[in-house]
Amino acid sequence: MSEHVYKKIELVGSSKISIEDAIQTAISQAGATLENLRWFEVVETRGQIEENRVAYWQVTIKIGFTVTR
Repeated sequence: MSEHVYKKIELVGSSKISIEDAIQTAISQAGATLENLRWFEVVETRGQIEENRVAYWQVTIKIGFTVTR
């Protein structure tokens, strides 16, 4: 079995729709420039309020991906 090495980066995704959409936005953007994405962890969730309503969800995530040679 081969050993793996991973790298983690931290991103903030935002969405007007939902927390899940904010996460997917960050993962999709990362996948456009990075290869071998493997997992993510939610670090922080927050939102922007406008006129007493949630205007945007903002989710900080760490994404792990396999480092290749």
